[in-house]
Parts: sequence; C-alpha cells; structure tokens
Amino acid sequence: MSEVQTLLSGLAFGESPRWHEGRLWFSHWGTNEVVAVDLEGKSEVVVRVPTTLPFCIDWLPDGRLLVVSGREGLLLRREPDGELVTHATLSSLASIWNEIVVDGRGNIYVNGGAFDAPGVIALVTPDGTVRQVADGLAFPNGMVVMPDNRTLIVAESYATRLTAFDIDADGRLSNRRVWADLQGLAPDGICLDVEGAVWYASVPGKCCARVREGGEVVQTIQLDRGCFACMLGGGDRQALFMVAAEWHGFEHMMDQAHTGQVLITHAPAPGAGWP
Repeated sequence: MSEVQTLLSGLAFGESPRWHEGRLWFSHWGTNEVVAVDLEGKSEVVVRVPTTLPFCIDWLPDGRLLVVSGREGLLLRREPDGELVTHATLSSLASIWNEIVVDGRGNIYVNGGAFDAPGVIALVTPDGTVRQVADGLAFPNGMVVMPDNRTLIVAESYATRLTAFDIDADGRLSNRRVWADLQGLAPDGICLDVEGAVWYASVPGKCCARVREGGEVVQTIQLDRGCFACMLGGGDRQALFMVAAEWHGFEHMMDQAHTGQVLITHAPAPGAGWP
C-alpha cells in the first residue's frame, strides 16, 4: 500500500462515498449537502437536501441521483432540472433508513432500522414496487452487489460481521450466511474489488481493512480517527478513498469541531461491482 494522503479536510462527517463521473461524491452530514471532490482536492456542493440528513446516495441506471432521506423514510430522486422528488416511501417498513446500493439491473436495495430494533433490507424494483426482502439484521450498514448481480453483502455493525445473500431472479434475497466474521471490529461502509475482497471501514477500530470471504484480513490501514466508509475509484478504480472523523458518540455528533476528512491511497486491486 502507498502512503495515505488527505484529499479534503474540515468536514463535519463525510458518509456514503461514491465514485461517479470522474469525482468522488459523498453525503456531508451536518450541512444537508452532497459534495463532489476531484483528484486534485477541488470540491463542489452539488445538491442541497431540505431534510435533516442525506444519509446515503447512489444513481439509477439513467444517471439520476438517489438520496436516502433516512429520518423521513423517503428515497428521493434528483430530476434533470435539479428538483428533488419522492422516488419511494419506506417509512412503513422501518423508522430510520441508512445505506443504499443500486445493482446492475436497476434494483435498489436500502437498509434501515432503529438502533434498538432489528434491521431490514427493502427492495425497490424498476417498476416502483417496494417490498421487504430481509430482516433480523444487527444494525445494517454498507452494502455491495457482486458484478454478476447474484450476491449482496451487507455489513452488520452490531454483529461485527459481513453477511451475504443470494439475489434471486426477481430481486429477492435468500440463502443468508456469514461472509466474514470481523472479530469485534464493527464494519460501517464497505466496497468490493475485482479479486472478490471487501474493504470495510470501522469507526471504533479507527481503520479500513481488506478481508476475503471466510474472514482472512489481508490489509489494514490504521488511522488516527474513526473510519466511516470507503470506496474504490479513480480512472482505474484503484484509488481507495476513506471518509474519517473523530467520534465522540451520537449525542455529540453535530456539535463537535469539523474533524472530517477524505483520505486517499493506492489499493492493490481495482474496484468491482456496485456501488
């Protein structure tokens, strides 16, 4: 691994990093913004979301941006004129919504659930149908879909593991299984590389680590603050981006100094799958 460099600093909390159209996009918690930054560190506010928090982002196959308005239980869609409209309503299935991934067929998976209640995964199909496809998750967080659209992996933060599901032809999830036991390091955001390994961010572990199916950890990047999420991007998808910040508990989340950073280093294998 090459040296870790700071691409952007002075943030509140960066979350949900995504590589899209030559820039890294992320949700900037605390400002109600979605920000994009290029490889030179030049950043731009691309969307302002009139809700409490834009939890997570991804894109439809036609290029329209999706934003998870987690506390309102809404999945928002940005139209070509910049207007944010409701794409789907999720509030009947869980009280808080978190991470999103759109697979290669246009199926949208969103997970959620309160801190003190089992989590769920909802499927929003291209025709707009919303249904629950998984439950009983221990605070679901980052998700990835394998390149063949046949496997979804979700981070269960409270269970300190990565869990896999088969994706059926109609988008439903089945054959739940432990993909990797992370031995107490609560995973947050995750991303996938072409060798089938998963990078996961850990806030309490203050690290970003690369793990293979079965639990073998093959690389660990130790940081000086909590790592909330990671993403492989750049022109060759071999730049590893990490969003990190000091963490003093949910009760102090929005009243602390802006210690958030976007960090970058070179990864051993390019990114793959979705997001």
